Order: sequence, then C-alpha cells, then structure tokens
Amino acid sequence: MEQIWPQNYDPFNNALLSTVLAALPILVLLGSIAIFHIRIHLAAVFGLIVAIGVALFAFNMPVTAVAATTLYGGAYGLFPIGWIVLNLIFLYQLTVNKGLFTLIRMHLSTIAPDPRIQVILIAFAFGAFFEGAAGFGTPVAITAAILIQLGFRPLAACGLSLIANTAPVAFGALGTPIIALAAVTDIDVLKLSAMVGRQLPLFSFIVPFWVIWAMAGFRGMISVWPAALTAGLSFAITQFLVSNFHGPWLVDIFASIASIISIIVLLKFWQPKTIWQLPKDEDTLPLQADPESVSTKDMVRAWTPWVILTIFIFAWGIPTVKSSLNSVSAPEYKVAYLHNLVKRSAPIAPVPTLDKPAKTEEAVFKLNWISATGTGILLSAIIAGFAIGYSIKEMFKVYIQTLWKVRFSLITIAAMLALGYVTKYSGADATLGLALAKTGVLYPFFGTMLGWLGVALTGSDTASNVLFGSLQTITAKQTGVSPILMAAANSSGGVMGKMVDAQSIVVASTATNWYGHEGQILRYVFFHSIALAALVGLFVFLQAYVIPFSDMVVK
Repeated sequence: MEQIWPQNYDPFNNALLSTVLAALPILVLLGSIAIFHIRIHLAAVFGLIVAIGVALFAFNMPVTAVAATTLYGGAYGLFPIGWIVLNLIFLYQLTVNKGLFTLIRMHLSTIAPDPRIQVILIAFAFGAFFEGAAGFGTPVAITAAILIQLGFRPLAACGLSLIANTAPVAFGALGTPIIALAAVTDIDVLKLSAMVGRQLPLFSFIVPFWVIWAMAGFRGMISVWPAALTAGLSFAITQFLVSNFHGPWLVDIFASIASIISIIVLLKFWQPKTIWQLPKDEDTLPLQADPESVSTKDMVRAWTPWVILTIFIFAWGIPTVKSSLNSVSAPEYKVAYLHNLVKRSAPIAPVPTLDKPAKTEEAVFKLNWISATGTGILLSAIIAGFAIGYSIKEMFKVYIQTLWKVRFSLITIAAMLALGYVTKYSGADATLGLALAKTGVLYPFFGTMLGWLGVALTGSDTASNVLFGSLQTITAKQTGVSPILMAAANSSGGVMGKMVDAQSIVVASTATNWYGHEGQILRYVFFHSIALAALVGLFVFLQAYVIPFSDMVVK
C-alpha cells in the first residue's frame, strides 16, 4: 500500500528560495513565449519539464506521484478542454468552407456597422452568453472567429475577445466556479454568489468602455459611449440582481440576454456620428457582396449552425440534462499512485481535528463523454453540417483536416494542464499563495491578486477557487477579514487572469488560424489583465475596511 505524502510548502526552510523555485516553471513558460518567442507548444513542454524537476528535486514529491500527476493533467487537458476546442473548430470550418461566415459578417455589419459596437455586441455580450452556458474557452473561440470574419486583424480579434471575456467568468458554465468555491470553503453558495455579485458588477460596467479604449483609444471610446454605457449598465444591474436574489446558476445567461437586447434596441434609435474604420491590410477579409443582395433564405442558412450550437450548449449545461446523460455512461477512474495519496498541510488546509481529520487530495478522471460540452458541440456540428448541405463523407474529411489543424493546440493544452496539475499536487502553488498571503493589512488586495495568479496558472476560475479557496478563508480569519469576502475575492480577482492564461490564448489563436503568435497576444493583453486585477484588488480592499455592506449578504 502506498504511503500518503504530505506537502511541504517551504522545503528549504527559506521562504524566499522556496518561492523562487516554485515560480520557476511559470517564469520559464512565460519567458519562452513572450521574450524568446518560442512556439507555445514547445514552451509548454519546457515549462512542464521544469515543473517536474521542481516537484521531484525541490519539493521531494515521489516519482510515481509525479508521473501519475503529469498523465492526469495531460488527460484532463485533452478531455474535456481539448475536446471542446476540436469540435468547435470543426463546426467553424464547416461554416467557412460553405462561405456562410461571410454572410454572417455582412448581416452583423448591417445591424452594427461600427466595429467598436461589433466588439461590444459580439465579444462582450454574445461571448458572455456562451461563457454562462459552457465556459472552458468556448466564448473566446467563437467571438474571436466571428471578429476575424468581420475584418479584424488576428491580434485584435484574439486580444479584444480575451479582454471582453472577463466580466462573466466567475459565473461561467452555469455558476460552476462559485459552486466549486462553496464546496471547498464550506460557505453557503448563495452567500458567495451574493458577495461576488457585489464585486464584479462594477467591472462588468467598466469592461465595455475598457475594451473599446484598448481597441480605438480614448477618443474612439468616447464617441460610442452610449453603446458602452447601455451594454455595461444592463449587464451589471442584471448580474447584481440575479446573483444576490437567485444564485450563481443563471447570472451570465440573464445578464448577457439583457445586454444584447439593450444594445439592439439602442441601435434602433442611435448610431455613432462617424463609423470607425478598421485598418486594412493583407490580414483582413474583404466583403464579397452587397448585404442587400443576400436573400433572407441564405441569411437564415448562415445563422442556422450557430443557432443549433446555442441550443445544444444551453441544453448540455442544464444540470438535469447533464445528470441524465451521465446516468447513461460516465465512467470514473481513480488515478493510481495519486488518488488520496497527497495531503495538504496547514495553513493551506485546516489543522486536523477529531471531527475533521486531514483530507487527502482526490485524483479521479471523469470520462463523462456523453454529457461533456464538447460532445454537445460535436452533435450540433453534425446536425448543422447536414442542414447546410454536407454529406457524412464530406464531414468526416473536414473533421480529419480539423484534427490535423489543431494538433499543436491540443499538445499545448495537454502540456499546460499537466504543468498546472504538477504545480498543484506538488504544493508549489500553495508556496506561491502563501507568499502573497503574508501581506498583513494589505491582504485583501494581495489575496485578490492570488485569485488572478490561480487562473493565470490553471486557466480556470473553478480550478483557482479549488486551489486557493481554503487558503483564502483561513488567512482571512487570521487577519480579521471576512472569509466570505476573501473567498469571493479569489473568484472575482481570478476573472482578470483569464486573459493571460496559456489555455485561453491558445484557444484564441487556434480559432483565428493564428497559431504561433501567442507571444504577441500575451503582450497585447498583459497590461489590461494586471491593471484590471489591481482595480478589483483595490475595490476588495475598500470592501474590507471602508464599504459597510461587504458583510451584508442576502440570507
């Protein structure tokens, strides 16, 4: 029988040295991408190798556990995340090959001719709907692909989609991050939902302005302020109300629908005085026909795949549907040499008592192949393929081409998730977290930044909440701050890390056929990610010490 291995967060009895070594895989990964311009799949592999070395030789993790963790993380990268990317790009290729994306582009150009409003409508509002229904990179892939077809350069399409996909992340996939946070902190899910709903609406209001400022500068943003105000205000108010008076499950769905409807109604009565022109070069796509010459039938045909996709994603996200599909087949596999063989130590985990003994880390690979979001996307793509005129043979050919096209993306995602899992199970993540937690009165600010770090490392607000949720509540009690506030801050701060995690960047570059330029995307969004995360941290700091309603959580 394998012995349980307790994590040690300061293996060298020197906090600075232990922290530097824990950060080494991240520094190698980001430095390879941003400074040395190494292809991201190679950078991810290099980072993984360093993470394995740190786990083995610095944190003294058993060899068998390191090997099992690497395979477990890589498998999770391929399923469910890689499964979503593959099938989403397959659907995209089906529509592109039939020329339907050009028709969608023309239709959107008539609804919102100004590219700045297109970004608000598509990347912010439309993307939030897909975040609420599915998450896991789905909104970035879809919105970036649409922006490319609207004539945006690949860098702008990727970067703007990443910036816009921040406000809804904490309530993504029908509230999964908040539900996971409640599970690891033993705090009521409604209290967490309400607190996050008192942090993020301010930034949901800001993001439409911010993304247009990033795109067109301050003057370009000011000239479309009615659209940004309408989108942000409708989203923020709905987000606050649903999160505080209902719960985390349908926040993004209702908020995105409210924002989309509000923008469309506004455009019936208002348009910007001058249409902002996108830069024209060899990367942009010219319109092939006059929008007025396109028949209603063709336009319906062009939108059909995306309507089908929306229906399937929404249906696959409903808990009752998911549980019904799982009852058909959803095998679970306990990872040998890892499951219940790693134990977190204090202060990351509570000090064990007779009532609550030390809990070991589970490692169960869930192959919910029917209920997985990627399967819903694949079924929607097959039905859409028949609807727009493909045969089975033609679809199979496109699928094989898509698989070859995203091969490096799948390698990257697998290596990135393996890196994240090795960091988590070795305890290196907690070493980094403890370094940020030792900040005294400034803890509310740096605790929020810890959430940012968690998402930047794992690519998931859910994973960050599982990673650091318990630490946040323990440290909050030690520093006299509300545990509910700091658990929520982990999720709220984490949403801004979604811009810079390698998984999201790879999804965006793959969807726009711009694989290999991830370093440019990272540099484009890095300032925005840090700046917005710092603002969230400042707001949480004010909640902790100044704003009186921070603990007035709805019962």
